[in-house]
Amino acid sequence: MTATLFTNVRIIDGSGSEPFAGSLLVQGNRIKTVAKDGNLAADGAEVVDGAAATLMPGLIEPHAHISFCDTPDLESLGDIPPEEHTLLAMKYARKMLDQGFTALFSAAAAKPRLDVVIRNAIDAGDIPGPRMRAASPELTPTSGLGDVRRRHIHRETFAICCDGADEFRRAAREMVREGVDTLKMNPSGDEFIPFARAAQTVMNEAEIAAVCEVGHSRDKKIAAHARSALSVKLSLKYGAQVLYHCTLSDEEALDMMEAKKDEIFVAPTAGMAYVTATGEGRDYGIDENHPVAKFFAAELDTGARNMKELKKRGVRVLPGGDYGFAWNPIGTNARDMEHFVKLLDYTPLEAIQAATQYSGELFGEAIGLLREGYLADLLLVDGDPSKDVTILQDADRLLAIMKDGAFHKRPSTATERRAAAE
Repeated sequence: MTATLFTNVRIIDGSGSEPFAGSLLVQGNRIKTVAKDGNLAADGAEVVDGAAATLMPGLIEPHAHISFCDTPDLESLGDIPPEEHTLLAMKYARKMLDQGFTALFSAAAAKPRLDVVIRNAIDAGDIPGPRMRAASPELTPTSGLGDVRRRHIHRETFAICCDGADEFRRAAREMVREGVDTLKMNPSGDEFIPFARAAQTVMNEAEIAAVCEVGHSRDKKIAAHARSALSVKLSLKYGAQVLYHCTLSDEEALDMMEAKKDEIFVAPTAGMAYVTATGEGRDYGIDENHPVAKFFAAELDTGARNMKELKKRGVRVLPGGDYGFAWNPIGTNARDMEHFVKLLDYTPLEAIQAATQYSGELFGEAIGLLREGYLADLLLVDGDPSKDVTILQDADRLLAIMKDGAFHKRPSTATERRAAAE
């Protein structure tokens, strides 16, 4: 059994506790020992001298869209043939691992089996990539988010369009048959969609109940695109565990989320809102004066107040900012931790905890903490992210990336790093 010993490191364990000097021993694919201020015996292990760098859990993306391929618009995503789309999703999966994300919880696939195929190939060791939880495309009603069809021409994007409880139930069952881990539904609209705005609830109660019925009966996670207050309440009523956005929640919705805080996860997707509100989409026709940008600027303020309130109430609020669009590209996902610090008043350690421990709890495996017995998904970082979380946006500052006890990115020696710095 292979073993790796990290010595002379500053350890961020992912729990929100202050960093400490120590060493850590990996045996096989598990963390065997974490030691504070002490030297562990190598006992034949490969020794990595961290030279006072930071050792921390691998990042976990709770709202992954690796098959959205940095699309400039919804229609272009549907134009990609399945064969090319599979190769692109494989490329973006590796890109996420290169950026220090050792696990992804998908928030929707662009085509029914894309996530499933990539997850299976990663698990089999055929391609490099993070651990994955595979999602369905977004189950949406006619004239909901993701319905790009027209009467005179066939078009499609990341959605499966359904109408009525029976159609939603059938589509959900088909996705279970194809091997997804998560069923994604779109109870609310989105401000990008003129016929389904963010404040509108576009799925009816029976349709939401039908998707949740299938998910619960087959032990699948249910994730909801829920911007409007009513969509949040209905998703909670029928047992959705993962609520994306929740930015327009009212007091009743906040109370309901607090009542289920041990069962649910909330991800406000600050990343997409921020880049749109601040005009970073100007090259794609959305500058800061665009009506959608102005809406997102107002929603950022409302959403920030709601997320601060949920944090006070003990609800697990996670990063993950809808990365996968042209002006919010895949690989920049670590930026969401900076948004948590600047917009939601998280400390850097709290933002890291949200991206590791809490996101690991969503993922459902022993990941996200540097604890004995946990899976060895680790980052060795040049600098101290507990003081400056933006360090994690720079892949060059990731000196080593380990997933499942094996190096995806092998560290150079301390001597080599010192010589390069000099």
